[in-house]
Amino acid sequence: MGQLGTTVPSGQGADQSRLLDRLRTEARARSGARWFYWIAGLSLVNSIAMISGSNFTFVVGLGVTQFADGIVRGMGLPGPTSFLVDIPIAAIFAMFGYFALQRHKWAYLVGMGLYACDGLIFLFFKDYLALAFHVYALWWIFKGMQAADELRALEPQPAAAPIG
Repeated sequence: MGQLGTTVPSGQGADQSRLLDRLRTEARARSGARWFYWIAGLSLVNSIAMISGSNFTFVVGLGVTQFADGIVRGMGLPGPTSFLVDIPIAAIFAMFGYFALQRHKWAYLVGMGLYACDGLIFLFFKDYLALAFHVYALWWIFKGMQAADELRALEPQPAAAPIG
């Protein structure tokens, strides 16, 4: 029985359950892809903080941009010079986010690989909190990739072209 004494046709509950599962899977895929946007954006915020003389950083940001910022600072160059490196790198991560939202597996894989390599910078400098957060972010990006794989498997496959 449904609400107000109405009868729910058999199979409708199963359809609603499948729809709810699909919506949850789509949300996980989007969430995993959006991590790339956070990484890109907070890396630029870290660079702005460095330019302004602040010592805080977001641990989700990229080590490579922080390293570039440190080199610029150490060489006595104007702070905005670091944007010559930081903006293209952040743009690449934003691009991974864009293509991951389109469910391109390569974007997840390449982005995760580069972010994992970036985490090695924090290992080298013994910044274990930032390294741990990289692992945390990679886990959720990976879960997003799995969800995108599930969604691709649900999509209708194109019919094979007849031979000859």
